[in-house]
Amino acid sequence: MNILLDTHTHTIASAHAYSTVIEMARQAKEAGLEAIAVTDHAPAIPDGAHPWHFLNLKALPREICGVKILYGAEVNILDLDGNIDLDEDILGKLDVVNASIHRPCYKNVGASDHTSAYLSIVQNPLVDIICHSGSPDFEYDYERIIELAKKNNKLIEINNHSFFVRKPSIPNCRKIAEICKEKGVGIVVSSDAHIAFELGDYNNALDMLKEISFPEKLIMNRSLNAFEEFMQNKGKKLFTWGY
Repeated sequence: MNILLDTHTHTIASAHAYSTVIEMARQAKEAGLEAIAVTDHAPAIPDGAHPWHFLNLKALPREICGVKILYGAEVNILDLDGNIDLDEDILGKLDVVNASIHRPCYKNVGASDHTSAYLSIVQNPLVDIICHSGSPDFEYDYERIIELAKKNNKLIEINNHSFFVRKPSIPNCRKIAEICKEKGVGIVVSSDAHIAFELGDYNNALDMLKEISFPEKLIMNRSLNAFEEFMQNKGKKLFTWGY
């Protein structure tokens, strides 16, 4: 399986990441990628980007070093009500909106069931991808949310980064992938790169998907065309904002 579009990457706009956009694009070209989504952390995380960063993404060229650039964000799920930390007027301009729980800015860390947070997210029309949701600290009703993801045209991320920085998530990542396979729900496989050298490395995630015979047709970022087709079918056209 090839992954030619990385839907989850971070630049130095997220202060705990270490590469510029140009460095990311150069490495993406070297890795054989067609496109990357620049999806820096939204403001609620302690070193996330300012809202102005996302409003100014239109300053980025749509192609750098032969690699297409999608404008995006990784928004933070803030609580069990599914509130997030960027306004609708910003989110509506972006190509890719990822949504994740991050412990430093999540108000309900001690809850035992986080289904209600994901219920709101999966029904938010401005969110495209539910990211790295396999954490055992934030478990939810996988069957229910994944069924709703299909109904609401949401993608579920299998995050390669989780296999070495969030290792307790691995059994749940496999369970989530198996449910997506069973129900025919589209996924993306991402690097969640925080430095350019991580781009193009999806081996741990892909090995797991191979073990469960996950169908390639359900990996919606296997190519830019496949991702664009999925987004168009949900009524969202890419590359419409910017200079």
